[in-house]
Amino acid sequence: MRFVLFVLMTVFASLAAHGQTPGERHIAITLVPETARPRAGGEVTLAFASVPQSGWHGYWKNPGDAGVETSATWTLPQGVTAGGLEYPVPHRLLIAGLMNYVYEGPFAQFVRLKLPAGLAVGTVLPVKVKLDYLVCTDEICVPESAELATQLTIGDGAVDPATRARFDGWRRAMPRPLGSPATYSVDAGRFRLAVPYPAASPAKDAYFFPLTDGVVDYGKPQTVTREGDTLIVETVAKAGRPAQVDGVLAVGEGQGFRVTAAPGAVAAGSGEGGIATTLLIALGGAILGGLLLNIMPCVFPILSLKALSLAKSGGEGAKGEALAYTAGVVLMCLVLGGILLALRAGGAAVGWAFQLTDPRVILVLLLLVTAIAFNLAGLFELSAPAAVNRMAAGGKGGAFGTGALAAFVATPCTGPFMGAAMGTALILPWWGALAVFGGLGLGLALPFLALGFIPALRRKLPKPGAWMETFRHILSVPMFLTALALAWVLGKQAGVDGMTLGLAAALLFAAGLWWTGTRQAKGKRLAWMPGVWAGVVALGATAAVSRAPSEAAVVAGAEPFSEARLAALRAEGRPVFAYFTADWCVTCKVNEKAVIETAEVQQALKRYRVAVLVGDWTDGDPALGRFIERHNRAGVPLYLWYWPGGGGADVLPQVLTKSMLIDRAED
Repeated sequence: MRFVLFVLMTVFASLAAHGQTPGERHIAITLVPETARPRAGGEVTLAFASVPQSGWHGYWKNPGDAGVETSATWTLPQGVTAGGLEYPVPHRLLIAGLMNYVYEGPFAQFVRLKLPAGLAVGTVLPVKVKLDYLVCTDEICVPESAELATQLTIGDGAVDPATRARFDGWRRAMPRPLGSPATYSVDAGRFRLAVPYPAASPAKDAYFFPLTDGVVDYGKPQTVTREGDTLIVETVAKAGRPAQVDGVLAVGEGQGFRVTAAPGAVAAGSGEGGIATTLLIALGGAILGGLLLNIMPCVFPILSLKALSLAKSGGEGAKGEALAYTAGVVLMCLVLGGILLALRAGGAAVGWAFQLTDPRVILVLLLLVTAIAFNLAGLFELSAPAAVNRMAAGGKGGAFGTGALAAFVATPCTGPFMGAAMGTALILPWWGALAVFGGLGLGLALPFLALGFIPALRRKLPKPGAWMETFRHILSVPMFLTALALAWVLGKQAGVDGMTLGLAAALLFAAGLWWTGTRQAKGKRLAWMPGVWAGVVALGATAAVSRAPSEAAVVAGAEPFSEARLAALRAEGRPVFAYFTADWCVTCKVNEKAVIETAEVQQALKRYRVAVLVGDWTDGDPALGRFIERHNRAGVPLYLWYWPGGGGADVLPQVLTKSMLIDRAED
């Protein structure tokens, strides 16, 4: 039937060709290698970057009721082999009751070339391919061909940043492996597909694109319902009953998962799934995760500033300060979330706390925390020009600034409930994602908001008195420790030279602040000028800070993570513990020192031959970022346990205990 429809449409192809410029194609295709200098014995991915003319569309691997799959005829050097075409998640186009699986806008198909080992560096590999494909409008179809070529040269496999960004963007549209088997059944003419899919993950306008032909009626509508951690897709069945049904489950915004289903029992769904439920679950997780961040070590030093401020005021103006603090926290989370979504829309594989992968941001934070620490220690007072003083010294302006700072510094921490919520946010529509980021800020601000609006809680605060000066000095200690931790992170990111430069900048800034303090004590005008000028010069050091080569900080017997090494270890039948960390992630470091690196855990892992792989995401490695994202996480920490014998990974909580690892090693 599909062939008949194709013939009927192409009878009119001459109508489209009439008046067409010779050689002009309705889909402009460019052959793009991910690297022009691949390694011998490795693989290189080629992309067919395709741009249909307005009103025209190309077809998916399974074109639906009408259409033809793209075919590729290769001319390759000896020993070079090409895999099959890999397609992004398609769109639906229903014309006269016929369902078409198409691409109406720019898209890219991938092909992996496998290169033989032993080729000398500099060996030239000419690659040619002839594509035959169908391009259609709503009324007519035209078969077209494109002869494309590129040239590869054996080298070091390096990928330039611009090309990496393009491929990252294309990869985001490719369906990802689901990792869990699905089940399908056919009963009374109805096809039902049960797909394991976490209840907290979004599924906007979910749709199953079948690759196995003859199983479902493409033109009939599909209904999608949720049953806990399972999505159930139901539609009209056809006669086919294969041993396996393959396809792609689209979950909205060009996102999808590869699905393989075996025959089995699938009950009819009982309720409709929707993005509202998913958003509410993610929002609840974000609020709860933000609330728990208040007890994390990277947030407490900042919150102590507001505790001191509220104690000084005796609770006066508490509501206004609480609202200002909340506004600062939420706005900073929204700004960071918006930048994160924009970067990811541009193809960058970044996650939550993305800004802390830049050593220049770490240096700025080091200078800021140094200033706060010396202010609490009494070296100088926040006495600036009147307008600045009103904003910084206290009140609503100070509360707003402190809230923004707390949210900014809190990003290295990923606590319970927060990891899944942030991961879910990244595949929600932009407005839903921003709501989750805002919920994180609301959770972070809740304790201070409660103090502002509940008089009974404020009455439990100690009365102002002489103790406050001592308390203020005590609060400088965690701030100095925070500055020390930031200097260590700077050293890990920028090397010894970068850390030395950062400490020198902090010392210069501290000297300027000390000079400001002495001028304040003498009552001089413009006493703040030395500190301002020292701060400006210190900030100039950011231009000289650059990233040093990063090495994964692994425990004894562990190896740096790579997907190839993971596959090799699993092929050996060994259990694998893979964890993903970053030097700026305080939660990660606490778990490592308190659990992973302890003697009991290390002995258990060694005794039962558990392979340990460590992914260091300090520098925001895009490859690790893509792997982390596939596990519904927006950043680190991520802890995965792979059992022998295949199957997916167990995703462990963000806060580990020794028993979690020891018990698994012994099983």
